[in-house]
Amino acid sequence: MSRDPWSDIVLGARDMMPMALAAATYGTAFGLLAIQSEFSLAQTISMSALVFGGSAQLVALDQLVAGAGVAAAVLAGAALNIRILLITASMRAALTHRPWWQVMAGVYVATDASVALMQTAKQRGTLASYHYLFGGGLLLLLVWIAATTLGALLSQGIPNPKTYGLDFAIVAVFVALLPGLWRGRQDLTPWGIAAATVAAGTVLFPDHAAWALVCGAVCGAVVAGLRHDA
Repeated sequence: MSRDPWSDIVLGARDMMPMALAAATYGTAFGLLAIQSEFSLAQTISMSALVFGGSAQLVALDQLVAGAGVAAAVLAGAALNIRILLITASMRAALTHRPWWQVMAGVYVATDASVALMQTAKQRGTLASYHYLFGGGLLLLLVWIAATTLGALLSQGIPNPKTYGLDFAIVAVFVALLPGLWRGRQDLTPWGIAAATVAAGTVLFPDHAAWALVCGAVCGAVVAGLRHDA
């Protein structure tokens, strides 16, 4: 790994490119769905820039469209994103001894893809530096905002995105990322509990499937934390 910060940023962005292109698919889908849900262009772009969380944004959007209110939407999105606490904990070596503003910037761009990016560095036999992770996260953020904007602008040409299965794009991408996020048998218990919670919640409360996702994320994160898997 180069000691030059700019070289590390460029390298991180390069390694994140495949995941960024995949994220662009469901970023576009989110933009389409948000406009179809009567969000304005400014609201759609702002949500992607401030929240920067694909699954959390879709869950929050679902709550708003269902009339649950802003508080419920924020709570649902925040609960689903509790896994980010585990992601940032796994990045602690890169964040330690950094100025507070660098820590805040690093946490802001931390996503599920950050874990995969660290695995990429490990495969080369190196540790992911702060600038390497920041470069990858920054590229993903810019692509996400651009894709959301594109989807919002194209919304008039696709009357109902769900007809084409675009609302499933985010699910497909997350499934594709799972093999790269799997660390071994230690993930079996938290992943299993999260999946079982979501399945049970969806069956028992089909009208509140979004909350089943939230509960599954929280339960899986708590179990992983108790097992010190972060």
